[in-house]
Amino acid sequence: MTHASEKAAGRADALLALFAREGYRRIEPSVLQPVDVFLDLSGEDIRRHMFLTQDADGNELCLRPDYTIPVSRDYLAEREAGGVASFSYLGPVFRQRAGRAGEFPQGGVESFGRLDREAADAEIVALGFEALTGLGVAQPSVRMGDIGLLNALLDALAVSPLQRRRILRAVSEGRAPDSGNGAGNPSAANHGGLLAALEGQDPTAARAFVEDVLSIAGISSVGGRSAGEIAERFLAHAADRNGGDLTAVQRGVLDRYLAIESDPDSAASAVRALAGDAGLDLDAALDSFEARTGFIAARGLDVGAITFAAGFARNLDYYTGFIVEMHDGARPDTRPILGGGRYDSLLTHLGAPGPVPAVGFAIWIDRFDPDSALDPNHAPGDAA
Repeated sequence: MTHASEKAAGRADALLALFAREGYRRIEPSVLQPVDVFLDLSGEDIRRHMFLTQDADGNELCLRPDYTIPVSRDYLAEREAGGVASFSYLGPVFRQRAGRAGEFPQGGVESFGRLDREAADAEIVALGFEALTGLGVAQPSVRMGDIGLLNALLDALAVSPLQRRRILRAVSEGRAPDSGNGAGNPSAANHGGLLAALEGQDPTAARAFVEDVLSIAGISSVGGRSAGEIAERFLAHAADRNGGDLTAVQRGVLDRYLAIESDPDSAASAVRALAGDAGLDLDAALDSFEARTGFIAARGLDVGAITFAAGFARNLDYYTGFIVEMHDGARPDTRPILGGGRYDSLLTHLGAPGPVPAVGFAIWIDRFDPDSALDPNHAPGDAA
């Protein structure tokens, strides 16, 4: 074994030992996964990044592009599904990436069924921080957001479902929400009947409806876009078309909220002040937010060094609560090396009879320096 291989194996052992010490059982889901679940939960855009194939019956499959959904599916297949369970993983995932290898290692953890959500969230943050320091990141920088708090604000503002969809999509894409209603969009004018049929519908059912319409018309692709991608664009236009404008008060409160960026304690104070000024009841969401911050502090992390950004969201539909990213503090301009958060609604999308609390993180191991890449096929005790 070369020195680099020994170093990589040692780091793999350390990472998996850390997860095992905290009670996370290692799991290795199937490499082949059904395509539709990723499209339903991550959007049609992910299709262009996946490696696709079919089984003998013609069912469309893909090489797993991440671990969260496959681990969740395996959890639901266990007899203990719905109960408390903690899993870890370290292995290859597959995405088409220009100029980079399509197979790369990913490690992480997923926690299911814990009702003490704030404590579980704090455990994920602390464990992720410890994992990165153990892999040689001297001072990980931590950035957090909270989709649950944003949704509580939109509830308090009585924002319509269509407005909410437009706002959340804009925030997840890193841009300011558009106050317009899409009336000037030529697509909205040209396809008014179809868009009207989609308004307010469940996104999964609406996407299937559009794909069926295109299939009946014999359309499989237009301009390089698949039927599913075309459906996504129709859904976006439907959400914009008659969502209505935000009132001046709604717009002012939302803009003020999205501008908040500071440490979690200061951020909570700023949101409480905003709620008081606007006459909004955000007490339950803020109590949960502050409880999580307290649990994070109790685990020894410097809360003052964490950045909470109200306008920070990850572009995945299934996040429902807090979200987190961590960077190498010595290389702040590089891509995050850890990302995760709370996704309580994911398991119901996958077939669970009711919501299951779920939270976790993934580490993009190939975003470390080359010498720190882990061998995804190595496990503690494996022969060299």
